[in-house]
Amino acid sequence: MQQSDQDIRNRLLIARLPAMPQILVRLIEHLQADDLGMPELAALISKDAGMTGKLLAVANSSAYQRHQRNVNLEQSLVALGTDMIKTLVISDSVFQTFNNFPHSGSTDLRAFWKNSLGTAVIARDIARAVEYPHQEEAYLAGLLHNVGRLALLATAPKEYAYNFTARDDEDLCAVEQRTLQITHAEAGAWLIERWQLDSFLADAVLYHHEASERLESAHPLIRIVRLAHVLSSHADDEAQVAEAAALCGIDGEQAAQMLAGAARQIDKAAAHLGIDLAGADDIPAPPAYAPPSLDPVQQRLSEEVRNMVLVSEVGQSFARQQGESGLLEAMTRSARILFDFGNAVVLLENPTGHALVGAPTQGSQRIAEFAVPLAKGGAIAKSALERRPAFIGREPHDGGTLGLAEEQLLRMLGTESMVCVPLVAGARCLGVLIGGIAAWQVPYCQRRERFMQSFGAQAASALENMLSERGHARRQLAHVAEEYREASRRVVHEVNNPLSIIKNYLSVLDSKLARQEPVNTEMSILNEEIDRVGQLVSSLADLKPSEAGPRPTDVAKVVDEVQRLFRSTGFVPATVDIAVTMHDEASRIEGDADVLKQILVNLVKNAIEALGNTGGRVEIINRGHVNRERQLYLELVVNDNGPGLSREVLAHLFSPVKSTKDGAHHGLGLSIVHSLVKKLGGHIACRSGRSGTAFEILLPAWSGAGTAAGPALASPMALPARALGTA
Repeated sequence: MQQSDQDIRNRLLIARLPAMPQILVRLIEHLQADDLGMPELAALISKDAGMTGKLLAVANSSAYQRHQRNVNLEQSLVALGTDMIKTLVISDSVFQTFNNFPHSGSTDLRAFWKNSLGTAVIARDIARAVEYPHQEEAYLAGLLHNVGRLALLATAPKEYAYNFTARDDEDLCAVEQRTLQITHAEAGAWLIERWQLDSFLADAVLYHHEASERLESAHPLIRIVRLAHVLSSHADDEAQVAEAAALCGIDGEQAAQMLAGAARQIDKAAAHLGIDLAGADDIPAPPAYAPPSLDPVQQRLSEEVRNMVLVSEVGQSFARQQGESGLLEAMTRSARILFDFGNAVVLLENPTGHALVGAPTQGSQRIAEFAVPLAKGGAIAKSALERRPAFIGREPHDGGTLGLAEEQLLRMLGTESMVCVPLVAGARCLGVLIGGIAAWQVPYCQRRERFMQSFGAQAASALENMLSERGHARRQLAHVAEEYREASRRVVHEVNNPLSIIKNYLSVLDSKLARQEPVNTEMSILNEEIDRVGQLVSSLADLKPSEAGPRPTDVAKVVDEVQRLFRSTGFVPATVDIAVTMHDEASRIEGDADVLKQILVNLVKNAIEALGNTGGRVEIINRGHVNRERQLYLELVVNDNGPGLSREVLAHLFSPVKSTKDGAHHGLGLSIVHSLVKKLGGHIACRSGRSGTAFEILLPAWSGAGTAAGPALASPMALPARALGTA
C-alpha cells in the first residue's frame, strides 16, 4: 500500500471514469432553476436519440397505451406525465453512465441497482412528505448514494471484488478506511464534486453513514438521503430507523408505508428501463494525499506582500467598496493574499443571533444555504462566541470528533485545514471569515494570529458601517412596499363588492325605467356605492389610521341598508331567505358605519355563496350587550344553515389564502373582515358544523350618553344555546 501505484486516490484521478451525461446536467440545471415545463422537457429530450427511443418505447407499452399508439415524442410525453419523464431521464442516464464503468461488465450489478433504485424512490417519497422543493434532486441523490462503490470497483478491482457484495454499513466503511484509506461514501462524493453542481448532492452522498445526532442541523437533502439509506438497507434495525426518521419528522407508520410502497415502484421502474433486478447485494471504499511543499522564496515573498497589504491597503480598500457583495468579495480576496488562503468564505450572524449563515460571493453560491447553529457548539461557533481565531484540521487537536459543519466547510474549501477569523466590531461578533489552508500551513498561520485579529476587526468595522447605513433604508423600503402591496390586494377585493351591487342595481334600474316606475331609491343606493368605491380607492393614498374621534353607529340602520342592498338586486337566489333579528335597546356601537357595512356585506355575501343553488337561510342577529373583561360590547351574529366548513379551512380561516371559489376571488375576504373588526376594536369568532356556520362579532358598545347599563346587560354565560357544532 506504500507504493504510488497502490494509492487509490491517484487511481481515481487517472481512471478516466465516465463524465455525467449532458442530458442529465441540463436536466439538473433546469430543476434547480424551477423552470422545467413540458415544452422544455421535450426540447431537452429530443436532442438525445437514445433517450427519445427509450421514452417512446415506454409510452407505447401496455402500461400506458390506451386506444391508439403514441407515434410522436410530444404525444408520448403527454401520456407519460412530467414526473414519470423526469424519473426515467434521471434513472436511465445514471444507469447507462455507471454501467459503463471499467470492470462493471464482469460484475453482477442487479443487487446494487435494486438497492440504489429503492433508496431513490424512498428519498423522493420523503422529500414529498417533508415538502422539500427539489424532489427530483432527492431521487438523484438516492440513486447515487452508493456510486462510490462502483468508482472503487473500477479503480481497484482486485481489492474490491469481495467487498463490493458486502452489506453497506459502518463495518464496511471501517474495513475500507483501514485497507484503502478511503470509504465508498468519500469516493462517491469526490466523484460527484467533479461535476461542479451547485447543490448539496455530494454532501448527501458523503454523510449517508453519519450518526443521526450529527445531522440534526444538516441540510434537508442530507437528512433525507440518510433516512432513505437506512430504510432501504437497515429496515430491520428499529432503533436506527427511529433515529433517522426523527431527523425528517417522519413517524414509524409513515416510514413503513414508504418502504412498502417502494417495492412496487422499483419493479415498475425497472420494467420501464429494461433492467433485470433479481438479487440483493452491496459494496466497498477510498484514501488521502500528501501536502505539497512550499518554495521558501515564495513563502518569504508571500509574507512580504501580506505585511504590506495589511499595513497600508486593507482598511482603505474596504472603505472604498460599494455594496455588501463588493465588500464581501474584497474581504475574501484580501484574506487570500494576506494569509495565503487557498479559498475563503464568510459566515454572518443571522437576524436572530442564533446561527451563522453563509454569505454568497461570486466564487460560491452554495454557501448561501449553509448554516452553523451557535448553540450547538463546534469549533466555528466557539471561535465566534469567544472572539478568538481557531485553527481546524481533519484531525482535531484535542482528540475529539470533528463536527459536521467543520467537515462540510473543509470539503467546500477543498483543503485539509482551515482558519476561522472572527469579525469583531466593538462588543459584537458579526460573523466569521473562514480560509482554507494546507495542514503544513497551520503553524505559520498561528504565528500570525494577531494580524488575523486586526484584519477581522477592520473587516467587521467596514461591514458594520455598511449594514447600518444601507440595511435600515432597505428594510424601510421593503416595509413600505409590502404595506402598499397588501393595501392594493385588499382594495381590489373590497371594490368587487360595491361593483357587484352597482351592476345588479343597474339591471334593476333598466327594468324599472322600461316600466316607467320611480327609481329614486335605486339612484340613491347607486350614489352611495359609487362613493364607497371612491373611498376605497382613495384609501391607497393614505395608509395612516384616521385621527378622528369615536362616533356612534346605529347597528339596526346599517343592517337594514345591507339587507336592502341584497334584497333589491338579483344577487340573492329565490331559494335563499335573509332574516334579521334586532335588539330593542342595545343598538349603537362605537365605530365607523362604513366599516361595519363592509364587514356585514362580506359575511352575508359569503353565506349566500355557501348555500349555493340548494338554498337555505341567512340570519343577522343582534344579541345585545356582552361584558368581556370589564368592557362592554354589542354582539352581532351572521349565520347560515349551509354545509359548514372543513377542519382545514377553519384552521386558516382569517389568514389570506388562495380562494377555492370559482371566479375572480382572491381568498382575502375573511382576512379583511378580521382586520376590519380589529380596526373597530372588536373580536370575531367562527363556529361551524354540519348544521351550518356562524360568525360571532363583538363590537365596542357606544359609551356616550344614553347607553344602557346595569341589570339589563346580558352575561356571556347566559347566551342562547347554539345548534351548531364548534370549530
